[in-house]
Amino acid sequence: MRDLGVVQYGAPVLVEPARPFDLPADHEAAKQVIEKLFTSMERIGQVHPFAKGMGIAAPQIAIARAAAVVQPAEPEAPPIVLLNPRITARSDEMDEQYEGCLSFFDVRGLVPRPLRITVETTTLAGRTVTTVYERGLARLVHHEIDHLDGHLYTARMRTGVDPIPVEEYRQSGLIYSCQASAQVDRLQWYQVHEARGLSASERGAHQ
Repeated sequence: MRDLGVVQYGAPVLVEPARPFDLPADHEAAKQVIEKLFTSMERIGQVHPFAKGMGIAAPQIAIARAAAVVQPAEPEAPPIVLLNPRITARSDEMDEQYEGCLSFFDVRGLVPRPLRITVETTTLAGRTVTTVYERGLARLVHHEIDHLDGHLYTARMRTGVDPIPVEEYRQSGLIYSCQASAQVDRLQWYQVHEARGLSASERGAHQ
């Protein structure tokens, strides 16, 4: 992963809280970071397929800003742009599944996470958007928000449970059930294209 431009475990940027954007004033800076994240994700995806979806946070490409991108497991699902994300609520119901991380790709760890989280993000225009994520998508989004808070998934593992070498990990083949509130699906699609700089007419042409 280092060869693909991903910052590796031990780098200070991975354990420091990322600096939020002042939106809309930081519109151009945020858009540039998002574009770099998409470029990195596309480059990584050409080398490593991720059946359970994937995400990348700005600190993982050495940018200490509060931005991340998540690609759900379903190929047809649009990517999710997270700017200044903040978890405002989480379910008491949890599950524990193996996670990997681009910043230490040779191990997998069992991580307990809530099955549902509510997340506030900011659009490039400065609007606050609230989205509910469930199950596998909640796990993916939570993982990336942790990166922006300076936390690696190992900090959430149960005491006495250690990551295992990837050679010992046997993927189940099951894709996370990635769900988000239906009413925000179209808004998420809009945010992706807004973040990538498409004009209103260009967005309409892609609907």
